[in-house]
Amino acid sequence: MTLFHWFLPTSGDGDQIGAATVTAGAAAHPRPATLDYLTEVARAAEDGGFTAALTPVGAGCPDPWIVCSAVAARTSRITLLVAFRTGFALPTLVAQQAAAFHELTGGRLALNAVTGGQAAEQRAYGDFLDHDARYARTAEVLEVLRASFAGAPFDYDGAHYRVEGGGLARPVSPAPPLYFGGASPAAEAVAARLADTYLMWGEPPAAIAERIARIRALAGVHGRDLRLGIRLHVIARETADEAWAHAAQLLAGMSPERIAAAQARFASMESVGQARMTALHGGRADQLEIAPNLWAGVGLVREGAGTALVGSYAQVAERIAEYAELGLHEFILSGWPHLEEARRVGEHVLPLVAAARV
Repeated sequence: MTLFHWFLPTSGDGDQIGAATVTAGAAAHPRPATLDYLTEVARAAEDGGFTAALTPVGAGCPDPWIVCSAVAARTSRITLLVAFRTGFALPTLVAQQAAAFHELTGGRLALNAVTGGQAAEQRAYGDFLDHDARYARTAEVLEVLRASFAGAPFDYDGAHYRVEGGGLARPVSPAPPLYFGGASPAAEAVAARLADTYLMWGEPPAAIAERIARIRALAGVHGRDLRLGIRLHVIARETADEAWAHAAQLLAGMSPERIAAAQARFASMESVGQARMTALHGGRADQLEIAPNLWAGVGLVREGAGTALVGSYAQVAERIAEYAELGLHEFILSGWPHLEEARRVGEHVLPLVAAARV
């Protein structure tokens, strides 16, 4: 079953591409991320047929647990895909938070475990582990979460966490699905063994097919079959010309100084995924269509997912169908402004994808 999710712009929204999790170099957002506005975006996604809404996590955005709890109280169907930084709270406490959220919302919770890929940001939080050690800790977090959700008392003895007589008062059933992404070998090893859905940032289909084959092989060693997801932005319009004109408008809003500052910041990150995003455009603002209808312009100024599907409603639906044929089960989409784009994609693109029996 193919699922479609949307994104909550918790750092603010507007008609220009902004940063997702940091404040440095972000575009001005004329729409503050008030509870009323985020609720409006979530309801538009809910009405448009999206299953869940993802929140970002990082130093430049508000705490996802608090934001999602507030939005959940004002919506009725959409699942909140809460991003959390592994290692910043004891996994037993995270399990307790998840259990409360799960119960109060009628099970409308999914978890996106984020290890972190920028050493300076991690240190600002008080975390001084290196890249691979952070992923080893993430594995322990996910192991403890799974044991906690089962409800039965358990002990755990790891390099980073030790639990004696842990467990929740009762099982969390069904347990919130665990989403996890990362392009490094350390990240893939964790995903293969412990994730329910493995997430990738948008790359050309051939690159995604290669990654799918690799993660499936790794999961197969553990006798597992993961769901696979992709994170993409969308610029969909009635005609391709209209869509590309909007992409040009977004590009025009990126000054050379802002692009240079963003690229310098990205170069300092340890994230392999971020390096892959940067390699798609090389810091250049030309030749940004890196595959049919796949535009790398977003990644010039935005960290994380840096590509967008650009085209007519039919073209965007066709590209989504092609990715689904590769073996992807879930699509986390977004666009600027998020409110209007959620309505547009829900009304015009998702029905075409459904008609294609994806």
